[in-house]
Amino acid sequence: MTRLILASTSPFRKTILEKLSIPFETMDPQVDEAVIAGETPSQLVERLAKAKASAVASTLSDGLVIGSDQVAVIDNVILGKPGSHDKAFEQLKHASGHSVMFLTGLCLINAANGHRQSEVIPFEVIFRHLTDSQIEHYLQREQPYQCAGSFKSEGLGIALFERLQGEDPNTLIGLPLIRLIRMLENEGMMVL
Repeated sequence: MTRLILASTSPFRKTILEKLSIPFETMDPQVDEAVIAGETPSQLVERLAKAKASAVASTLSDGLVIGSDQVAVIDNVILGKPGSHDKAFEQLKHASGHSVMFLTGLCLINAANGHRQSEVIPFEVIFRHLTDSQIEHYLQREQPYQCAGSFKSEGLGIALFERLQGEDPNTLIGLPLIRLIRMLENEGMMVL
């Protein structure tokens, strides 16, 4: 069976990929995630997904390598990982009553022949109008300081939303399985 490698140390991506019940390994791609001046959010996530998959694939003679990267965007501004309570509060206050677009770059590289597939998959989150008290209560309970956009949709973060719009809810957590399954099948790895 073909090796499958997730070029990520994200526990969230690992958990999502486990849904497919296919054996896989994880490897740290050790890629600089700095934004390049003039780069759009879509260009950023596609470049980083490709860079992560390429970094790991270059160390292998065979196997399928998955790279993924995600950003949250509001009013054309990238919302990074807040890193602190105050920054998370600020992000959620800004998102309250607005739409936040999550862009996930996905890349699959066949290390044996260098064939590469990549896409950027959008997913929109429309936030409820939130009070300062609701935001504070959420942050105290969830502490999403290492999550882009300051929330965990797989946890209590779902209570922050009015609605979700996208083809695959896994995209919101960082690994679009519907598209990934198609990419794997293009390389001869059947999920079903």
